[in-house]
Amino acid sequence: MTTANRAAHAADAAREPQVEAALARLDLDGRIRLLSGATMWAIAPNPDIGLERLVMSDGPVGVRGEHWTPDDPALQLPSPTALAATWDTELIRTVGRTLAQEARRKGVHVLLAPTVNIHRSPLGGRHFECYSEDPLLTGRIGTAYVDGVQDGGVGTTVKHFVANDSETDRFTVDVRVDERTLREIYLAPFEAIVDGARPWGVMAAYNGVNGTTMTEHARLNAVLRDEWGFDGFIVSDWTAARDTVGCALAGMDVAMPGPSTVYGENLRAAVREGRVPEGAVEAMARRVLRLAARVGALEGAEPAVAPAALPPAIDGRAVAREAAARSFTLLRNEGRALPIDPARVGSVALIGLAADEARTSGGGSATVFTEHTVSPREGLRAALPESVRLDYAVGADPRASLPPLAGPLTAAFRDADGTVLATERLADGTARWIGELPDGVTAEGLSTIEVSGTLTPAYTGTHVFGAKGVGHFRLAVGGRVGFDGVNEVDGDDPGAGFLNPPESTAEFALTAGEAVEVSVVATVPGVSADFAFIGFSLNHSEPRAGDDELIEEAVRTAAGADVAIVIAATTEEVESEGFDRDSLELPGRQDELVSRVAAANPRTVAVVNTGSPVVMPWRGDVAAVLLTWFGGQELGAALADVLLGAEEPGGRLPTTWPAEQADVPVIGVRPDGGVLEYSEGVFVGYRAWQRLGAEPAYWFGHGLGYTTWDYTGADAAVRLDGGVSVTARLANTGARRGREVVQVYVSPQEEGGAPERPRRWLAGFAPVVAEPGASAEAVVEVPARAFQVWDSAAHDWRTVPGGYDVLVGRSVADTPVSARVEIAG
Repeated sequence: MTTANRAAHAADAAREPQVEAALARLDLDGRIRLLSGATMWAIAPNPDIGLERLVMSDGPVGVRGEHWTPDDPALQLPSPTALAATWDTELIRTVGRTLAQEARRKGVHVLLAPTVNIHRSPLGGRHFECYSEDPLLTGRIGTAYVDGVQDGGVGTTVKHFVANDSETDRFTVDVRVDERTLREIYLAPFEAIVDGARPWGVMAAYNGVNGTTMTEHARLNAVLRDEWGFDGFIVSDWTAARDTVGCALAGMDVAMPGPSTVYGENLRAAVREGRVPEGAVEAMARRVLRLAARVGALEGAEPAVAPAALPPAIDGRAVAREAAARSFTLLRNEGRALPIDPARVGSVALIGLAADEARTSGGGSATVFTEHTVSPREGLRAALPESVRLDYAVGADPRASLPPLAGPLTAAFRDADGTVLATERLADGTARWIGELPDGVTAEGLSTIEVSGTLTPAYTGTHVFGAKGVGHFRLAVGGRVGFDGVNEVDGDDPGAGFLNPPESTAEFALTAGEAVEVSVVATVPGVSADFAFIGFSLNHSEPRAGDDELIEEAVRTAAGADVAIVIAATTEEVESEGFDRDSLELPGRQDELVSRVAAANPRTVAVVNTGSPVVMPWRGDVAAVLLTWFGGQELGAALADVLLGAEEPGGRLPTTWPAEQADVPVIGVRPDGGVLEYSEGVFVGYRAWQRLGAEPAYWFGHGLGYTTWDYTGADAAVRLDGGVSVTARLANTGARRGREVVQVYVSPQEEGGAPERPRRWLAGFAPVVAEPGASAEAVVEVPARAFQVWDSAAHDWRTVPGGYDVLVGRSVADTPVSARVEIAG
């Protein structure tokens, strides 16, 4: 146990008397009330025992709070994949402290994050919300994140426990995975975070594992608590709890959302009938009160972080900008196309819809409203001298649906008689309420919601309007009805209509400068006496040329510029919670756009803004390829910093990128008969690529900077605890200061044997910074676990003795120096 963990245990022990005293003052009903949300996001207060209201909120890179509204904006940091691409645990701790600061500002006690599931298949639709294909990198980044958030006195819930690595049939899928694979790949990040950061919460996933749904998985919860020593609370993913007795006996402490859950009266009856022992309820209530004590919501208990010990105030926008730049990953840089020297160019062509409409996050519960988002176009224009001309062209529109109508707009909530119950301002046509309805609106009294506003067209021609969502919609423009009907969604996923809804459209001929009233009246499902789950949008697209014309315009723009920058991106219809991807291709005609621009301008920089891998058939035709990973609200400012050389692209790939989808060794995300077999075992990510003997486009760990490095040697020594201390020596051989991520892999000298192991695997990493011409050393401590496998027969970890190569370098496939060690059994 670390010194910090020992201190934390001692502090918890000092809080336990207050926890026990509060618990003793509660009867069975009072204890049961602690185990369900009173609302969508909060556990009810209990003044009799000094318990405040306990509030939870979605993350993972913004704190939304209890209301999903532009009136309560949130700081938006880069996506979790971006955070992993930094390979920088100190920066991630700062990110965590920044999020804790945001949580305190919004009255939130518990952040529903981080997501530490594995990038098993690149088709996983929610991978932008996870970290990596590698369990060690995932565990290190997740540990730093939890450390940072909890340093700020805010709880975390490490999620989704466990094997929630794809979205198809996520509520019902049963993942079949052998014990060794489960331990070495999918449980490993959770174990590392429990050991290294002592999280105050864990979230149980929707899916099942080996026949048991995770909210009822007593065996894996015993691993979490009894083997690893986790002493926090387990909360269900929202609506994941299905069976009262199964959840209670498994020790799933809190069922969300509330107020109606499998607990409450159902649990009360189960205790009365002897199906659930009262001691199980006592244990669950104790853990909830322990959480309250830690976050300062239990009177008389000293919080884990006293107000005077909170970190100093943090400039959130500065952290967002730094994290974005540090995550950007330069894959190719022929002829030193980057950085661009503004003094040596007279014109820049900026191309792509994503250059003007910044894509800062994947879709779903990770989405937050920001006060201001810096688009790439805005960021570059602000950073370039006025003497440099910046020409913009759309190039192609990759969206499958229309964008929301620009605001401000008004939402009016009406009863069956048409009486307005409440109104709310909307930033655009996106109408979304999760949990609570506005004051004065009840589920019983609500009949329709009308979103309306005034549009003054900038262009004469055919404008397209859309009603996107599930339910009945009446769409009108200028008093004319364009659609009056029902949008339906296939399947039984309750989130599909919210996360991937259908859209109906209508066309209207409008004249520039002549204002028209636009409205959609919605009669939507998703409102119950328990909570609201409403999501629809009023969408609009101006008259625009077709893709053929737009691409030709982009080619002309690029041909006349000194440098062409094309920004390609996925859309919310491609990367989102709630569904997986069908293809690794960029949506629309963006591949054609990049190829055509590259042919017109040999100095073309391709910026790819996605949360997970895409294939790039043109990658050898452009001068540079830069990944920006949904860079958060400061995306455009950070991009300008990196493109113009104020900052170095600091990212390294957290996941292998394929050349072709057909090459990917582990690709399947769709269950067969409700079952998803993890038949590949421990061979996921680069482990699978090496086993297959295939060559991806870019290996795990790859990333270039703006300087060059020479690795001059490495030493390795076995420690008494069975781990290895590695010292790597390298020199900055370039012309500017740089940062390098030194990566250490271990490889058994003798292949084969049982069990089969990968050829090499990540065992540690460390950053170094050096001035031009200077040397540096990186010391990497490799844990003893790096040389162990899970022995299912012995139900324990077993060291595999023998000789190992310790490989040091810049990626899993680029390790120029090495050392050898002998590991004893």
